Amino acid sequence: MRFKNKVVLITGSSRGVGRATALEFAKEGASVVVNYTNSEDKANSLVNEIEGLGSKAIAIKCDVSVENQVKSMIEEIISKFGKLDILVNNAAIVFDVPIFEKTVEEWQKTMAVNLIGSFLCAKYSSKYLLGSKGNIVNVCSNSGYNSFAPTSADYDSSKVGLISLTKNLAKELAPDIRVNGVAPSWVDTDMNRDLPKEVLDEEIGKILLGRMAQPEEIAKTILFLASDDASYLTGSIIFVDGGTI
Repeated sequence: MRFKNKVVLITGSSRGVGRATALEFAKEGASVVVNYTNSEDKANSLVNEIEGLGSKAIAIKCDVSVENQVKSMIEEIISKFGKLDILVNNAAIVFDVPIFEKTVEEWQKTMAVNLIGSFLCAKYSSKYLLGSKGNIVNVCSNSGYNSFAPTSADYDSSKVGLISLTKNLAKELAPDIRVNGVAPSWVDTDMNRDLPKEVLDEEIGKILLGRMAQPEEIAKTILFLASDDASYLTGSIIFVDGGTI
């Protein structure tokens, strides 16, 4: 098992890609910290599922955009497990409304969670990751590279920033902590299933493989980046987008 005796924090992991990633790490022997903001029942259910796989897990409620909550979360992890080996910055939100109908408050909240939250988690975990020569994986998006979707301009802008943050953190924390990113396109999650059929059909038409990704496909790439198999990768962004054009 690639992650036996490792401790991993996955933000926003009560559902979607985060949940799938937590389960994949647990199958590989890691102790998993399930971070959530609102979905307490889902987080606790995931903890039970992870424990059923024979791995350790705890759930911690924390809004990653709030600095003192992030600091407390990291302190709780160290108190519980004594170390932290891997950080997966996955928590993200989006407000799908026409660009000029978006409020300043919505823009600020998106940036606070998607970008500043990733910075805060990296800031407060880095000294512990340094001690274990651990690594960080940021869940970016191909929307941060090439996007023409004004309804998600806040999300797209935050992911542009996260790609840049990934590269800057890689430089700052080298050579002891590797920092990489994974950039999915459309993923088959509850959030995306609720979108209008015509929107999904149009977007899937841009994907060479002709379908959305399954959460586990993104999760396995995250595990690769966090593993020793990626020991010579840092500052890299892997696009797992089915060949989106």
